[in-house]
Amino acid sequence: MANPGGMNMQDMFGKMMEMQEKMNAAQDELADKTVTAEAGGGMVKVTANGAQEITGIEIDPEAVDPDDLELLEDLVIAGVNKALEDASDMAQEEMKDSMGGMLPQGMDLSQLGL
Repeated sequence: MANPGGMNMQDMFGKMMEMQEKMNAAQDELADKTVTAEAGGGMVKVTANGAQEITGIEIDPEAVDPDDLELLEDLVIAGVNKALEDASDMAQEEMKDSMGGMLPQGMDLSQLGL
């Protein structure tokens, strides 16, 4: 049973299932990929994975000043925010690559939570 656009419902459902499988595989792969961001000239390094989870934080002992904990807190926040931004960018790029020509031109994957 063909619709006016020429694609039958079974073909469309098959394409949707294929796209869902590719998205799931790409999301699984993203959990294994990481990015590391630095703040304060490398005094704080934050690593995040493609699932946008923080997987590590390194703090240079020079950044620890008991009289200025606010600076350290600010550096950690800046590092975490940068790592999550980089992880999001990486995830979007990876999803675009894995989806190939299956997504409509200009589709923003952030609408899908990616």
